[in-house]
Amino acid sequence: MKNIEKFLKPVLIVFLVASFLSCKNNKTERTETEEAMPKDTANAVAAFEAFKVMVIKHKVADYDKWRKEYDAHDSIRTAYTISHYMVGRGTDDANMIVTATKFIDLQKAKDFSALPYLKEAMKKAGVIGKPEFSYYEVIRNDDTAIDQKDRVMVTHKVKDFDAWLKVYDAEGTAKRIEEGFIDRGLARGIDDPNMVTIVFAITDMKKAKESITSEAKKKLMMDAGVIGRPEMFFYKVMD
Repeated sequence: MKNIEKFLKPVLIVFLVASFLSCKNNKTERTETEEAMPKDTANAVAAFEAFKVMVIKHKVADYDKWRKEYDAHDSIRTAYTISHYMVGRGTDDANMIVTATKFIDLQKAKDFSALPYLKEAMKKAGVIGKPEFSYYEVIRNDDTAIDQKDRVMVTHKVKDFDAWLKVYDAEGTAKRIEEGFIDRGLARGIDDPNMVTIVFAITDMKKAKESITSEAKKKLMMDAGVIGRPEMFFYKVMD
């Protein structure tokens, strides 16, 4: 028995030391990872789960008539794994509508968008022209309730997403707040991951429009690898 105790004692000591070092290393690794992230996104990244959205933009003849029809077709969206997320009306033209719906199955979402039924429903609702459909994976999102309802959706293509993101994060949320923007969402195209859409809440419309069209912002976008002219849609969140 004494011989067994003599054997076990050093083994137990080695095990405890190894466990201590392992815990210490894990803690160090977590700290280093958190320090490497921008401080304003580190906490959000840990808790956030990406989700997919279908964005539709179109013009309508009458918002109230269109909205009644939109709400009436919730069950058919559910059948295609789609659920309501957001409706917005254009700031410059209140009959320009943007909708964002969450979905689970991409193929079913695309099947839904191609339904003759949907085409007829849109016609009945007073949709004018051809709707624009886009599919995104939302990789950052802030659903915290805020008073501001004004938004801008900025969509552009980039040469390299990771390189663009470094420039975007380096600019920082504090700088954008000074310019009248509050970060709300960031998404990548599912069909083209270098297609990027960012959504900002706007606290000062005049300041925001001056900033987003400034030469300094254009240069920043160019340095980040933005291709072509970004598409900007200003709208007000309805729900």
